[in-house]
Formats: sequence, structure tokens, C-alpha cells
Amino acid sequence: MDKHSNDHAVDRDSLYGTTPEPTYGGVTSFMRRKYCKDMTGVDVAVLGVPFDTATTNRSGARLGPRAIRNASATMAWERPYGMDFDPFDKLAVVDAGDAYFDFGRPENVPGEIEEEAFKLLSAGAALLSLGGDHFISYPLIKAHVRKHGGPVSILHFDAHSDTWADENDRIDHGTMFWWAAKEGLVNPSTSVQVGLRTQNPDTLGFNIIDGPLVQSQSIEATVKEIRRCLGDAPVYVTFDIDCLDPSYAPGTGTPVCGGLTSYQAMSILRGLQGINVIGMDIVEVAPAYDVAEITALAASHLAMEMLYLYANRPIGG
Repeated sequence: MDKHSNDHAVDRDSLYGTTPEPTYGGVTSFMRRKYCKDMTGVDVAVLGVPFDTATTNRSGARLGPRAIRNASATMAWERPYGMDFDPFDKLAVVDAGDAYFDFGRPENVPGEIEEEAFKLLSAGAALLSLGGDHFISYPLIKAHVRKHGGPVSILHFDAHSDTWADENDRIDHGTMFWWAAKEGLVNPSTSVQVGLRTQNPDTLGFNIIDGPLVQSQSIEATVKEIRRCLGDAPVYVTFDIDCLDPSYAPGTGTPVCGGLTSYQAMSILRGLQGINVIGMDIVEVAPAYDVAEITALAASHLAMEMLYLYANRPIGG
């Protein structure tokens, strides 16, 4: 690899390590990782899922993967501050591009997302998925259950529970975890929802650390309770960017005031090192409503915290 190259996304030789390059130019991939479809020797594949037709308010999250990748270039030149090691020294991470689906056949889209994810999981890679609206977690979790068995536990950061009841086979980005619980894909009793601040009386048995509680107690107390709930269960981490207050993440479809700061969210994730992470996603970045890319930048930082979580998972996890 030419150290003077501006295109490490395509000409990187090793899948490991962090290599400086100008942040303002070149081919964009997540954190300048190699763009690659071959999963040989890959630990984690970053998969974009540019889908947003399950939104209940403002659309635009289909452009989220592109925005997160672009924002990540500003931090790709060095190890994130405060981490004990560079996750890219320990993990072989590639950018696998975006899941393909035919938008003209919407009835097939969930299955196409699931199959794309399962193909990568079956090849031996873990997934860090970039949304897209939050509906995408449903087919992604289905793929993880096919790979790892189920039910799985979810660590769910959000302003909304996404467990509102639905009917027949209808589903959107506010009902998919109701379906996931009803179908036995996730175990509510060992799952945790963090940052909620919208009403939904039926919790379905999920453990909830709502937004006001996060604000009133210490980060350490929140981390301790999350650990207690999750135990050593296999965990799928899903982060809806609207968990953050709109002042930290205006670029999203359903913003709700009173949310977490980016510091709180990053610190909570940093404090959870050692949980048994099997998969990750960050969703609902809608760049059309963003200001100075602060939402996409927050998402790229949170995605790196997820990679650090994965790098610190239990041996054999």
C-alpha cells in the first residue's frame, strides 16, 4: 500500500491497522476500511442498509449509510481517544458496501436484507450495520438468530420502545420489536431499552432505563443495571440515533427532546466492555435534516464504540 495514497478504501493491503491519509478527499468507506466483498479472514463487515420506507415521520434515512461513512473519514486517521487499543489492530474490518434490494418490489425487501446479512454471517464475519430506518433491525436480527440460535438479547438505545402492537403481518419502524418478541427472536427479560421518552404502557417485559432515569443517575449506575439485565447472554446492540437529544442529533426522522448527550451514550457503551456482543447496528440518521454533519459524526463515533465493544467480547463469544 502506498502510504501517500488517498484511496486506502481500495488499495489497502492489510485488513488491520490505522493508516493516516487526508480526511477531505479520496474514496469513502467506513473509517477508510478496505471496500471488499470477500470475507476471507474478515472479523467484522460493515454493511449499509439504505432503507427508509417504514418510517412514521420524516423519511431520508436511506442516505444514512453514505453520511456516516463520509463523517467517519474525519476520525479515521488515529485510534479513538481513550481506548486501550486500536480496534483495527485486533479486528480485521472491511466495508462490504450496501445491501441490495429491489425498491420496486417492496414486499421482497425484508427477505433480501435478511439474506444479505445471513450470507455475510455465514462467511464468518460479524456485522456492524448502518441504517436506514430502524425497521432494518428486524431482518438483521432474524439473520443473527439463524446464525447463532435464539432468542437473543438486545441492548436497545432509543427515544421510542418500538414495541407498539401491530396486526396481521403489518410492520414498521415502531412495531418491529413487538413482532420480534412475539416471534421469539428476542428475549425481553434479558434485554434492555435505554433512553426511552415516549409513552407505551405495554413494556412486553423489556427492562427499561428511560431517558429521565439516565439523566438523574450516574453513568456508572446505568452501566451496572445494563450489565445486570444482560448477564452473559448473546447480545445484539441496536442504536437509534434519536436516543440522543436533538441538540446532538437533529438529523433524524422522529426527534424527541430530553435525550442523551453524545458523551453519555459513548460513555455507557465504553463502560460495557466484556458483554457478549454478536451483532450491531446504528440507524435513523437522516442527513437532510442534519446540521454541520453532527448527527452523522455522532453515529460514526458510536459505531466505533460498538466495534470496541465487539473487540472486547469474551473469548469465544
